[in-house]
Amino acid sequence: MKITFIGGGNMAGAMIGGLVRQGFPADQLHVVDPELIKREQLVTQYKVTASAPEEDLPVSDVVIFAVKPQQLRQVAQAALPRLGNALVVSIAAGVRAETISRWLGGYSRIVRVMPNTPALVQAGISGVYATAGVSSEDRAATETILTSIGKVVWLKEESEMDGITAISGSGPAYVFYFIESLQAAARAQGFAPEVARELAYETVAGAMKLAAQSEDDVATLRVKVTSKGGTTERAINAMENSQVRATIIAATQAAAARSRELGDELGRDSEL
Repeated sequence: MKITFIGGGNMAGAMIGGLVRQGFPADQLHVVDPELIKREQLVTQYKVTASAPEEDLPVSDVVIFAVKPQQLRQVAQAALPRLGNALVVSIAAGVRAETISRWLGGYSRIVRVMPNTPALVQAGISGVYATAGVSSEDRAATETILTSIGKVVWLKEESEMDGITAISGSGPAYVFYFIESLQAAARAQGFAPEVARELAYETVAGAMKLAAQSEDDVATLRVKVTSKGGTTERAINAMENSQVRATIIAATQAAAARSRELGDELGRDSEL
């Protein structure tokens, strides 16, 4: 299976690295990127092949559009004459399959993917939607690529991509925001910056490891930590009184709404 990445940024690099570590032959991976430095880095690190956009696109089984949403229309239309019968995989946030198909002259073998940044350490989770023209073999090829960077959730409806974007796509930023806040709280208690960082990082990492390995759900684990009349109960009550849970839910709803707006905006642009 020959895979071509159009765009050699962080996510493409994560996928390439994950595939190579899993034993995928590097000579079957190709990268197209306008920046010579990026091409040289990927060639040196992973022994893949690379080319500039103006060069001929190699015949491929899978073409992955790993570019920014605003760049996708131009990139897709430039790739169309050389696309052949490849499976098209897009990781451009917000750009709907119908829009990509229109840019590709009605192309029907399209998979949309919303990965997240933990993919950079092979700990990501990707929401995936396939159009009707995607075969079971295409799905298997997509699985091979995406499981190299983490786990995969297949979606029945493309509209679910907005929720995926809000929860797992943007989700790492919410976790980082909480860690920032926990560090700030530790500093407010008088701890030195390096101690505050260690306390915050290890507490979050340890809690996540416990949650992942426990038979209890997170609500039960929280209750087990929260003794009646104790310090944790006082803290949880303060969060509830400040409507932290409701704020998180509202934040994800805002993210999903923005994802829908971006899809609408990019879809309108495609008709111009």
